[in-house]
Amino acid sequence: MFDPCHATFNHVWAALLLEELYRLGVRDVALAPGSRSAPLTMVAATHPELRTHLHFDERGLGFFALGLAKGSARPVAIITTSGTAVANLWPAVAEAQLTGVPLVILSADRPAELIDNGANQAIDQQGIFARYPVYQLNLPSPTPTIAPAFVLSAVDQAIAIQRQTPGVVHFNCMYPEPLYPDGAYGNYGDYLAPLGDWLNGDAPWSPWQTPLHRVDTQPDWEHFAGKRGLIIAGRIEDPAEATAVAELAERLGWPLIADLQSQLRFHPHSLLHTDLALHDPRFREALGRAEVLLQFGARLISKRLGHFVRDQAWQDYWLIDPKPARLDPDYRLRRRLHCTPCAFAASHPVTTTARRWDTLSEPLARTAALIDAASHRFSELGVCHRLNTMVEGQLFVGNSMPARLMDMLGTPGQGPTRVMTNRGASGIDGLIATACGFAESFDGPTTLLIGDLSALHDLNSLALLTKRPHPFVVILLNNDGGSIFNMLPVPTEAGLRDTYYRLPHGLDFAHAAAMFGLGYHAPETLASFEQLYREALRGGVTLLEIRVPSDEVSEDLKTLGSRLRG
Repeated sequence: MFDPCHATFNHVWAALLLEELYRLGVRDVALAPGSRSAPLTMVAATHPELRTHLHFDERGLGFFALGLAKGSARPVAIITTSGTAVANLWPAVAEAQLTGVPLVILSADRPAELIDNGANQAIDQQGIFARYPVYQLNLPSPTPTIAPAFVLSAVDQAIAIQRQTPGVVHFNCMYPEPLYPDGAYGNYGDYLAPLGDWLNGDAPWSPWQTPLHRVDTQPDWEHFAGKRGLIIAGRIEDPAEATAVAELAERLGWPLIADLQSQLRFHPHSLLHTDLALHDPRFREALGRAEVLLQFGARLISKRLGHFVRDQAWQDYWLIDPKPARLDPDYRLRRRLHCTPCAFAASHPVTTTARRWDTLSEPLARTAALIDAASHRFSELGVCHRLNTMVEGQLFVGNSMPARLMDMLGTPGQGPTRVMTNRGASGIDGLIATACGFAESFDGPTTLLIGDLSALHDLNSLALLTKRPHPFVVILLNNDGGSIFNMLPVPTEAGLRDTYYRLPHGLDFAHAAAMFGLGYHAPETLASFEQLYREALRGGVTLLEIRVPSDEVSEDLKTLGSRLRG
C-alpha cells in the first residue's frame, strides 16, 4: 500500500517516482550524499524493497551503477544532488549509452527561479547529458495543481522507451525548499485519491506494451548457410545467448572466433589465439577462404581481427545484435538484424548436413606453442596467460593493455563464469567502481584485471571494495605508465613519448591498499602469483600488484609477432 503521509510535497513526488520504478523492475538505487536530493534519498532509504548502495564520489557511483546494471540485467537508479554532482556522471552515461546499459538518473535540482541568478550550487542541468539519454524530462517543481498520474505516466513512458532502446533515462527533479521534515508528516490522501487501485496494488500505472525483439526467417538463409562461412562472436553479455551462437556454429560446421567479451572465449569449438595467429600468413590465407560472415555482437577488442573483417572480400556479411545501433565502422555490413542470438537461431534452422571446411588447426597449434614459450616467465604475458586458465567466478577486464592481453592469451579450459568490460567508450576511468558494481550481482568471487594508470584514475573507488561479502581480487599490472604507447607510432625524440604520452609515475600501490584496508601482495614469480591468487579466491579483498619493466610487454609482443610472421 502506498503511504499517503509524507514529510513535504517534494517527498510525495519522490515517492511516486521510486515506487513506479520499483513496480517496473528497478531493485537497486545508488546514492551519493547531498541536501537538495533529500526527498529522493529519504524515500529510497525507507522503501521496504529497494536495495541502496552508497558512495561519496558521484563519478565512481555512476560506474558502480553501470557495473551493477550489467551484472543484474536490470535498470539501476542513481540519485545525486544538484550542481557538479550531476556532471560527474557524464563518463558513466557515455559508456552506458554506447553499450545499451539501462540506468535511471534522478538528479535533484534547484527550482527554475533559482537558476542563473547566483544561487548556490546551481548550474543549468536541463539536457546536461545532451543527446545521450534515450529519454529525459525536466520535471517541474512538485505542485498539487499537477495530477500524480503525470509523474507515474512519465516513468511508464521512460521505461518503455528504455526497454525498446536500452540506455540512460534522466529525470531532473526541481525541488524547492523545504527539503526535510518540519514537524509532523502531512497526509496527502486527497491529492493521491485519483490514483484509485494503484494505491493498494503492486502493478504499474499504465505500462506500455513494447514488442519483444524477434526476426523473421531471412528468405535467402539457406543460400547463405550453404556457403563457406565464418562466425564471429563479439560482445555478448548473456551466457545463454552466447551458447546459442556456439550451437549454431556447430550445426553449420563453421569456424567460430570468440572475442573475450563473448562468453565463448574458452568454448571447446572456438578458435583460440586468433588475434596473434593473424600475424601468420598461412593462417590468414586459410581463414580467407571464408565466403560469408555471420557476426553476433560488435565492438571487437582485436584490431587485427577487425582489419581482417574490413579487408576480406565477403560475398555477404550479416550482423545480429539486440541493441539498435549502427555497429559498422568500416561500412562493410550488408544486413543488420535487430534481435537476440537466441531469436535468430530459433528462426533460422540448419537443414543441411554440416560440412567443416576450415584448415586452421596447424597454424593455430604453432601459435599456441609460441605463446607458451613466450609466457613461461614472470611478465605481463606470463601472468595474463596463466590467469586465463585460473579464473574462478566472474572476470572484469580493464581497458588498454589488459583487455588486449586477455583477448590474445590463454589455453583451452573452463574459463570464468562471465566476462565483462567497458568497451563502449573504452575509457580507463571508473573501472574499479564498475567491477565493484558487477560483483554486487554475483554470489561468488570476482577478479578485476586493471592497469596502473586506470587504477590511479579510480583510486577512491577502492573504498567500495571494503564492503564486499564475497572474494574480490584486484590484479594490478604496474608497468609505470601507459606502456601501450610503446606499441604506437609516437615520436621518441627528446623524450616526447615518456613525457607526454606514457607518463611514468614511479608509484606503487602498497600504501593505497593499506589505506583502504585491503590485503596486499606483490609476487615476483609466476609460482608465487598462482599461489597468492588461489589464496585470495578463498575470501576477503586482495590487491595483487604485478610490477614489471615499462617496455617489457611491448618488446615481448613485438618479438612474438615477428616469430609468428616468420
